[in-house]
Amino acid sequence: WLRRCTHYLFIVVVAVNSTLLTINAGDYIFYTDWAWTSYTVFSISQTLMLVVGATYYLTFTGVPGTATYYGLIMTVYTWVAKGAWFALGYPYDFIVTPIWLPSAMLLDLAYWATKKNKHSLILFGGVLVGMSLPLFNMVNLMTVADPLETAFKYPRPTLPPYMVPIEPQVGKFYNSPVALGAGAGSVLSVTFAALGCKLNTWTYRWMAA
Repeated sequence: WLRRCTHYLFIVVVAVNSTLLTINAGDYIFYTDWAWTSYTVFSISQTLMLVVGATYYLTFTGVPGTATYYGLIMTVYTWVAKGAWFALGYPYDFIVTPIWLPSAMLLDLAYWATKKNKHSLILFGGVLVGMSLPLFNMVNLMTVADPLETAFKYPRPTLPPYMVPIEPQVGKFYNSPVALGAGAGSVLSVTFAALGCKLNTWTYRWMAA
């Protein structure tokens, strides 16, 4: 029971940290001059937090579907955390939660399709999550109100000068934030998927000591 409780504690800690990272990595819906740079960094950080926690949880239970459940935990935690934005007067469609669930489903699918092979999960699942999450999040952004217009309508009173919303310089650094986020994410996600699997081994060894 102690080992199982330790696993669940780790799951909660990673999920909570994912929520905090969602807010601290930069709410890319609030467009600034760094819009696409923020989007790319945000996509990579969210991809890594999802894949390490979901892989850990998935290999712990050994049941395909738990990665999706983990993505749901991250989503609910983030909605609760961002609920405070309503008190500031922001509209409902301005509070956007990253689309983790489809990528988590792909991770589950990779685990199920390869008959619970951990190495295939790390390689195929990591690449699928890394490549899909930036794409899903960009589609997610296209379905909400124009963020630049919203930023001007609801300015944050405590914003420092360098964060005041201005016209984004699209293409200033690169022309495809989705491709850059997906490329970097797919490579790094494989490493973090391996870390998620390894966390199980470390936890079992620690509890057995």
